[in-house]
Amino acid sequence: MGARLEVHPVDPQPRLIARATACLLAGGVGLCPTDAGYALVWGLDAREAEERVRRMRALDTKHPFTVLCASMSDVGRMARLGDTAFRLMKSLTPGPCTFVLPASSDLPRRLKLDKRRSIGVRRIDHPVAQALLQAVEQPLLCTTVALPDAKELASHVADDVADHMLERVDFMLDSGDCQPGPTSVVDATGNVPELIRQGFLPLDL
Repeated sequence: MGARLEVHPVDPQPRLIARATACLLAGGVGLCPTDAGYALVWGLDAREAEERVRRMRALDTKHPFTVLCASMSDVGRMARLGDTAFRLMKSLTPGPCTFVLPASSDLPRRLKLDKRRSIGVRRIDHPVAQALLQAVEQPLLCTTVALPDAKELASHVADDVADHMLERVDFMLDSGDCQPGPTSVVDATGNVPELIRQGFLPLDL
């Protein structure tokens, strides 16, 4: 059973963020509130953690995970940003929007092994997630908390997430209910960005 760490939604306690950070740096899997529901999070190099997530969600090895970034400079290390994509991402994020971008040639070694040509990135507008990213000092991998055996799980309701997920993870940063999600998804791998999923907040490119 993971630890349920009750954090302030606007001013998260540093000792609790530090506890979650230590767990991630040791290869753990956690739950973190975002601007579009709670998400499973783990470190870029944590292969065993990623395998736990794949088994938990019954995903195959080709399923792409999203990278949470604290800044545009972090995004630039993960992906190739043309001028149009940069301006659009800067205007729409931080916020509940995922951008699919061409993968950078300087991806961390573990991600390079997956031979990714594109990568999904998010800049999150949630104080707890931002605090965690700042403490870890690197981007994190993430995915939704959807489970194959829990179709009624409300990913933005803290108690629902804890009831279904806490026994499967190492910690949960519980800041109460958050915005429901899903994120909008913008494909910016080509010359003209394309909205491929409308999220819970209407988005007009």
